[in-house]
Amino acid sequence: MSDTDTRRVGERGQVTLPKDLRESFGIDGGDEVEIREESGKIVIEKPVSRDELAEGYRRRAEQARELTNEMEGTSHEANAYLGDAPEWE
Repeated sequence: MSDTDTRRVGERGQVTLPKDLRESFGIDGGDEVEIREESGKIVIEKPVSRDELAEGYRRRAEQARELTNEMEGTSHEANAYLGDAPEWE
């Protein structure tokens, strides 16, 4: 599909989404989409499911754990090389 695809609005206000867009965004017949106005444009978007949202949170939590482990190792290396930090007054 090109950047622009012209579709005719039916008598009842219906527009068919192009097949390649439905496939690339995983939209099947019967799925819900969100429709809103944004900066003078009509935006059609597939809503995020609870499962997709939960998976995103799981991935983010795993990234945070990995970063924490990496920083802990770096902190131990720095202490071994520099010694303990002096007491601040």
